[in-house]
Amino acid sequence: MEKNSVWDEEKLQKLKSLWDEGLPITKIGVELGVSRNAIAGKAHRLGLPKRNSPFSKSGEPRKQNLASSNETNKELPLKILLRKVEWSRNRCCWPDGDPKLPGFSFCGTVILPGRPYCEEHSNLAYTNARES
Repeated sequence: MEKNSVWDEEKLQKLKSLWDEGLPITKIGVELGVSRNAIAGKAHRLGLPKRNSPFSKSGEPRKQNLASSNETNKELPLKILLRKVEWSRNRCCWPDGDPKLPGFSFCGTVILPGRPYCEEHSNLAYTNARES
């Protein structure tokens, strides 16, 4: 009986190469046309070095050292930059600046009860039809 394996020598070499480059398991799976679990299982059976979890034991994402990554000379994606923007449900969320540019933030002043904005920005955001 002949085994019909997905893993030929070429795929095994590519797996080892991508693993050594540090490519995420899911991306390796996409590249090789197999599931993430297939990659993890094969890497384990091949004795490839273990990967550190992207999450710490506390459940918080680990902070990556961007200085050692290949992205040091590239501009970070917008979704990464916006993670650093601080906001609170108890503070005015009126945008200050362009969210696509560094330095974007929210007003942050104490809000009016029942509104997402401070008094100044509530006056700008909400108009009364009778005031026209």
